[in-house]
Amino acid sequence: MTPAMVTEILRQALMTTFWLSLPLLAVGFIVGIVISLLQILTSIQDPGVGAVPRLAAFLGALLFFLPWMMLKLIGYTTALFGDLGRYAR
Repeated sequence: MTPAMVTEILRQALMTTFWLSLPLLAVGFIVGIVISLLQILTSIQDPGVGAVPRLAAFLGALLFFLPWMMLKLIGYTTALFGDLGRYAR
């Protein structure tokens, strides 16, 4: 296995990780901004007020995006194991 092949495998792994985490991070960012704005407008500074909706949003996003995430991960794993013979040379 050449260094270029190792670099390509690592690049694919990192890009897959990026694309799998992007929806959850985007939901967390958007909900965090909205909750922060609501806390500023209402002058409520309790940490629990911000944590509970963010956790609920993460859970909802995870349940919504999980089928897509699994398809993406299965596709990556299948491609990686499908090329295993090429990597063994």
